[in-house]
Amino acid sequence: MSSLILHHGRSLKLLHKCPNLRVSPQNPFSFSSSFSSTRAKDGQKGQIFTISYLIDSLGLTANLAESISRKVSFEERRNPDSVLNLFRSYGFTDPQIASIITDYPRLLIVDAKKSLGHKLQVLQSRGVSSSELTETVSKVPKILAMKGDKTISRYYDFVREIIEAGKSSKFEKLCQSMPQGMQENKIRNLSVLRELGVPQRLLFPLLVSDRKLVCGKEKFEESLKKVVEMGFEPTTSKFVNALRVVQRISEKEIEEKVSFYKRLGFDVGDVSEMFKKYPVSMRLSEKKITQKFETLKKCGLLEDEILSVFPQCIGASEQKIAKSIETFKDLGFSKNEFAFMVKHFPMCLNISAETVKKKTKFLVKKKNKFMVKKMKWPLNSVAFYPQVLGLSMEKRIVPRCNVMKALMSKGLLGNRESKLPLKERPRLCVVCKIFKKAEGMGALIAARMIINNAFETLAFVLSCHNFCGIGQRKGNVNC
Repeated sequence: MSSLILHHGRSLKLLHKCPNLRVSPQNPFSFSSSFSSTRAKDGQKGQIFTISYLIDSLGLTANLAESISRKVSFEERRNPDSVLNLFRSYGFTDPQIASIITDYPRLLIVDAKKSLGHKLQVLQSRGVSSSELTETVSKVPKILAMKGDKTISRYYDFVREIIEAGKSSKFEKLCQSMPQGMQENKIRNLSVLRELGVPQRLLFPLLVSDRKLVCGKEKFEESLKKVVEMGFEPTTSKFVNALRVVQRISEKEIEEKVSFYKRLGFDVGDVSEMFKKYPVSMRLSEKKITQKFETLKKCGLLEDEILSVFPQCIGASEQKIAKSIETFKDLGFSKNEFAFMVKHFPMCLNISAETVKKKTKFLVKKKNKFMVKKMKWPLNSVAFYPQVLGLSMEKRIVPRCNVMKALMSKGLLGNRESKLPLKERPRLCVVCKIFKKAEGMGALIAARMIINNAFETLAFVLSCHNFCGIGQRKGNVNC
């Protein structure tokens, strides 16, 4: 079997960090790297209420609250209030509760007394202090999702051991001196991952939901060595996902999957890069891959275009792609425009319908006289620059649009109106900073100069207006 592993210098350094990670020499494996309208309205109502509740009760940001509302929603506050009050009665602070709900939002809809309360009582009955209990549960909230008093207690003990080991100066000695049992293997394996730099937030899900992954010894070490040699960054979730894939499928299955991708038109390098970006690509069935190809054809893409965008569309289900087609069609995009968007920004298929509608309606001129006029872009401007749909509404789109509208109101953009691309990131970042520092024509002139690349003149204007903290040379622009 030909080896496609990339032996990065950094990968070798990572391996040297773990002297207890030994693997017998062998060939590494072969690559490197529809609801009714009534129900829909009810769901939207619940989502809106949930967002408002999370912002008001826990102080979450609008973006985070919206993200959580897509995982769990409710239309009244009685049950979530009971959950929050229960946590507070055990000494959890609001930031800890916010962290718990962010990681495990379904806790908001469980029975506070019978389910959640009982589990907290089980843990408290073990004689742990309030500070220890709150620290542990806030780090691993999914412990509260486990069933059975013994199971909850066992994993609580294991989590505490990992937490305390991380605080101890004798951590390395603990890692190397563990005996060989299953429980000890878990501690050793997670300790090795910690040594490599895997953050705690990624270690605990392995403990709670991927117990078998970290129970073994030889298989775990072999899989870990392969993943490190492929160049995966241990601080990212891709590292853990790749470890899951490598440990769960055989080399024969890998070879068969690579051969299948090659029959579709991918070369070995494409498959390698696809795995490095999306490890789950090796776990998709041939039927699933074929179905996704057929679905992408419905987007209007040619076969070679599908090959280029396929890796970035792995995370989008057939249902999500079909929903995207329907959403863009309803917004008025033609089939050719949609195909162009997918070709140049495949990730648009992963953006929720609500987000696409919200951003498009903000940017595009509407004929409805009751609609607040925003940027007045023609629809095809969004089609030709689909990346705008991937920008943050609050951090990127609105601030930059405000700058352009201010310039337009003073006639400083000439005939370009609002079609200045939002991708002019460095200059528009500085413009936004200037608008925070000063008001009036001086700032507008400076903004126009930035947009026109007149950095020398800009330096003079900035010095005249005493815009403190803003870079006065092109090299000082930090965004």
